[in-house]
This record gives sequence, structure tokens and C-alpha cells, in this order.
Amino acid sequence: MSTLDKSAASRRQLLQAGAAGLAVLAAPAIVRAQAAPKLRIGFWPVAAGLPFFAAVDRGYFKEAGLDVEPLKFAGAQQVMEAMLAGRCDGSANGTGSANLAIGEIAQPGLFKIFCTNPSNAKFVLDEFIVGKDSPIKTMAELAGKKVASGPGIQNVTLCKTMLERAGAKGAVVSELPIGQHVAALVAGQVDACYTLEPTGTVGRMNGTTRVIEAGVVAKYILGDPMAPWHGGAASLTTEFIKKSPEVAKKYIAAYARGVELVRTKPDDARQHMKGYTAIEGKLTAEVPLASYMLYNEFKPSDVAYFQKFYDLFTEKGIFEKKVLVDGLLYKA
Repeated sequence: MSTLDKSAASRRQLLQAGAAGLAVLAAPAIVRAQAAPKLRIGFWPVAAGLPFFAAVDRGYFKEAGLDVEPLKFAGAQQVMEAMLAGRCDGSANGTGSANLAIGEIAQPGLFKIFCTNPSNAKFVLDEFIVGKDSPIKTMAELAGKKVASGPGIQNVTLCKTMLERAGAKGAVVSELPIGQHVAALVAGQVDACYTLEPTGTVGRMNGTTRVIEAGVVAKYILGDPMAPWHGGAASLTTEFIKKSPEVAKKYIAAYARGVELVRTKPDDARQHMKGYTAIEGKLTAEVPLASYMLYNEFKPSDVAYFQKFYDLFTEKGIFEKKVLVDGLLYKA
């Protein structure tokens, strides 16, 4: 080999060694980026999950450097079960708070709530509906009637209790997927439904059903039509918060941006229901929006109303023991 060839070979070896060295130096940063934990968030396809849907679509999580995977479930109970099984790192708003509490009883310290979606007579989520031409005008007139309730222990327990307190004795309650409520009324299979929005709006818009009373949980369970019913909640598992506290903080901050969008630009935010729920077209502009309350916005009265809601399930024997709301709220 000539002197020139030897010199070229030496330069190639030097360049290769330098490149290898740079790769080693760069590797830790790449590994760190790849090792950023993924947040698997379970959601129920209802309008109350809007802040989460908006945060995903608008890139709020990505801007915070987060990898968030939305996981769709058929109901709130399935979200809770996935959290128990370690297949989910949290829940979006709209996930039943009582369902989450059952998970807390099964595994103490399972999660922390950082945002709820309180509803009442103003921010409507819950309601009793009947067929448009039904002679029924009041809750008390449902005595002895067939009433469908949304599925799950939270919906059924609330439905039965509200009928009792409204004086509708002897009403027969059965579980039915919320998406089938309007059709069941039209077919005459049931006399009324305890349902959640957008069901009432769907029935009104297609001229088949009407609402006999809305904001019923606040009135019949909490004792005040304007009281905040914290029926749904966004949460993170305690395990995830402990393992990745800074990631959890970034996630909650990005989620709060979604809440702020719904609060300040509701008409703009509504578009993000599409793809996550069955709400689209004209219905998007009509469906009522829930209110939202972040963990750092809770007043003692809010905690008290939330606790009153939970205490009902203890009284009815659904909860094996008393669940304290204050211990479930996220603390920054």
C-alpha cells in the first residue's frame, strides 16, 4: 500500500471513530426521549370528555412533550377496571365518580382526581325523558311505570333513589345503553328514561321525546337544583403520579388548557366531540356542555356536596365502606 493510501485509510478510521464517539455521546439523549412514559387515558364517548378531546386534537399534550394515547371504553366501569388492571393510567372527564370510588375500595390509593364535571339545573347532564306525546308530566307520575336507566351501578342507584324521593313508588327500573333510550321510548318498550345528554337533545331535535325534568341529581340527591353534582371525573393513577411526578404535572397543566378552551370558547371547542362521541352535525351546536372544576378550585362547599353524593352509595350498601372525597383529590 502506498503512503497516500495509508494516509487515506488512517483518515477514514479517524472519521469512523469520531462518528462512533459522537453516537455514544448522543445516545443518552435519544434514550431519554424514547423513554418518556406514555399516558394511556381511558374515556367514555360522552360530551363531558370535551376538554380531553380538545387537548388531544389541538396538540396541547404534544406541545408539553407528552405521549398521550386515548383509549375508548363502552362505559365508566370498564375505564375503572382498566385502571385497576394497570392497562390505563387515568380517566378523562365523564367517567363516573362512583365507579372510580369502587375502584378505590378495591385497591386503596388507586387514583387522584384532578378535574370534575359538575352538573345541575343550569349545566345540564342528567334528566328524565318521556315520549313526546306521553301524558306523563312529572316525576311522581312515573309511579308503577317502566323506567330505563343508563347502565352501571352509578346510574341505576341514582335512578332508583330519585324515583323514590320524587314519590314514584313501584317504578320498575331496568338497565339500557344510553344510545338506545330514544328508540326504546318510541317503540313503547319503556315509559321513561333516566338518561344523560345528548339523549334529551337528540329526542327533542328529531321530535320524538321531551324532558320532564333536568338536573335531577342535584335536586333529589343533593337537595338543591343548583348544587354541583360531581358525577364524572378526570384522574391519574397514584402509581403513575409517583413514578413520573413531573410528567403528571405537565399532563394536568395541558388538560387544564382544554378546560379553559371549553370555558372561554365553547362554540369553538364543540367541534372536538366529533370522532370521540356520536355527536356531530347540528347536534354539536345544540348539546348542553358540562361545567368543569379543577382540583385547585374546590371550595369546602364543593367537597361537601361531592361527599354527600358518595355517602348515598355508602347508605345504599354499594360502597363497602365510607369513601372520603378529600383524600382522593390531587394535591400539586
